[in-house]
Amino acid sequence: MQTIRIKSVATPGTQRARPGPGRDLTPLLAGAATTAGGTGALLALTGSGSPLRGPLTLFFLLAAPAAAIAAALRGLDPFGRALVSVAGAVALDMLVAQGMLAVHRWSVGGGLLAVTAFCSLVLLLVLVRRGRGRTARRQGS
Repeated sequence: MQTIRIKSVATPGTQRARPGPGRDLTPLLAGAATTAGGTGALLALTGSGSPLRGPLTLFFLLAAPAAAIAAALRGLDPFGRALVSVAGAVALDMLVAQGMLAVHRWSVGGGLLAVTAFCSLVLLLVLVRRGRGRTARRQGS
């Protein structure tokens, strides 16, 4: 049996996204954000006097926890996940700062390391949870 394909008529002014190079910039933007955040953390930990130290460190302190929280919240719609992850990142940064100030151990490097440790732990737990789900599905079928 032969399948007949019916082409839909495109209305004037609308174009279909064609696959190919330069069409999906998501991996490029993710790489640029990772590079900027890593550079900011590195500049802050080394005590560099660069004028980019402040903005890039702030970017790291917001983007790293937001990415980790967003990875854990796969079930939400994109807008809700973005909103919750940014709010969670701000809350985490404030809790780390408040905790370090409460015990009189505030330092820039210590705050960065605490936030990095939390983000790494969350991402590790997400990977373990996804890996366990795949194993259970394979065994069940």
